[in-house]
Amino acid sequence: MSLSSQNVVTILKAAAEPTRLRILMLLASSELNVKDLTRILGQSQPRISRHLKLLSEAGLIERTREGSWAYFQLVVAGPSGALARRVLDAVDIADTQLQRDLNRAEAVKREHEAAAQSYFEDHAGHWDEIRSLHVTEGAVEAAMRKALGPGPFRNLVDAGTGTGRVLQLFADRFERGTGIDINHTMLAYARAKLEAAGVGHARVRHGDLYDLGLEDGSADAVIVHQVLHFLSDPAQAVREAARILEPGGRMLIVDFAPHDLEFLREAHAHERLGFAAAQVAQWMTECGLRVLSVDEVPQSASEPETKLTVMLWTAERPGVTARNRRVSKEFKAEVVGS
Repeated sequence: MSLSSQNVVTILKAAAEPTRLRILMLLASSELNVKDLTRILGQSQPRISRHLKLLSEAGLIERTREGSWAYFQLVVAGPSGALARRVLDAVDIADTQLQRDLNRAEAVKREHEAAAQSYFEDHAGHWDEIRSLHVTEGAVEAAMRKALGPGPFRNLVDAGTGTGRVLQLFADRFERGTGIDINHTMLAYARAKLEAAGVGHARVRHGDLYDLGLEDGSADAVIVHQVLHFLSDPAQAVREAARILEPGGRMLIVDFAPHDLEFLREAHAHERLGFAAAQVAQWMTECGLRVLSVDEVPQSASEPETKLTVMLWTAERPGVTARNRRVSKEFKAEVVGS
């Protein structure tokens, strides 16, 4: 499918303005809200909102509503996305002004992450208790085990391991488990929990969800459990988790459905108020994964209406795992030898 000449003119006109071009460059790197953009670009909120409206009408950006906030991202699919990418590829990334914008964007993102990390440090010992605010944890964990499948997995990675609970939950299904977390207090707590539970075949290590420090295709199972809503750029975290997934490997993402509990931003450092089912599925698809299922953990009749709905996204990288290749060879050897 191609664009009409009028659509091409509309798109080029929308991009042919210095501030709007700067906005497109920023949104090509990560999702941002109006407040972030006003800080980065040093312009008023009405002016930024006007630019975003024009870019949205031209089909260059997408808007995702989350409570009273809205996040914007560059359109990547279809002919509009292709044209937007061609325009941005022609821009000199070394441009001084663009570099300043990107540096400010990185500072804003790190500021958000620091707020979340401070929260973790203050609540490390009570993290499991805080999760009681959500839908029943037992039901979520049962759904997680069902969604990921029986394994066994050669190397299961828990990205954003927190207390290490996920490693405990799947300890009977992996040969080696690796938990990654950026917060040293949480890692110390997770190590103590794993040792007390007798999970000796799992380890936790310091790492960033945007840079896990693991080789491409080094895991055959990756879990991202209740982490994305703390991040400024959840799509990047999904891409990084997908990077380490080998062919045939499975990814499980667990997070909240969209909600309007605004107090979670201040009280519990939630950066995002849940995610639409299609949004996370699209991120997985863009990483080259095949989405297997999108499930909702239902609330029981006895739970209060303020309980949050938990969603599970399961995907697979097309191909055959190293374990499946090994099992196949062993089977063939048995057949030949019989």
